[in-house]
Amino acid sequence: MPRTTFPRDRFDDLPADAGRVGAHRAENPRMRGWVVLLWAILATVVLVAAGIFGTLLVTGRVVLFPTPTPTATPLPVVTPVVDPSYAVLALNATPEQGLATQMKDVVVAAGWAEDTVSAGEAGSTDFLETTVYYYLPADEAAAAGLAGVIGGAKIVQSDAYQPVDDPEAKQLVIVIGLDRTANPPSATPSP
Repeated sequence: MPRTTFPRDRFDDLPADAGRVGAHRAENPRMRGWVVLLWAILATVVLVAAGIFGTLLVTGRVVLFPTPTPTATPLPVVTPVVDPSYAVLALNATPEQGLATQMKDVVVAAGWAEDTVSAGEAGSTDFLETTVYYYLPADEAAAAGLAGVIGGAKIVQSDAYQPVDDPEAKQLVIVIGLDRTANPPSATPSP
């Protein structure tokens, strides 16, 4: 027993059966085994799920912030308009003679003035599909209307046939293709 110089007080003489006396913390209650087991199972499930998710993330199978895929915007539908205020040039790009004049007659019969429609020969004779060319995007509806008047044709925006001396001229050009000849080319070559 250690020797101290402090005077004796009432806490020095304790009965043997008194147990603990004085300021102290209470004992921790015993944890039951099933609570520990549940916490262990929960921790295991969380760690396994985090591991699987991390693996999928690292391998690229899961993307946290995907970039949105662009959606295709539908092309605007052009409503054909028959507009006789446009000058029309019909060019025959086939070996068959007289098609440009016949096309001029069809256009004049649809309401165009005869002096605004002209016919001529193109620089080639092997153009496949009859096409109506227009210059400005605002002319597309008139080109579609003219294509309908001549019995259907492809329409294409191009400056190839726009007059050099008057770039703002309202002109549509019909290039007559081999599809309008008496013997149009077949889609498949014959043996």
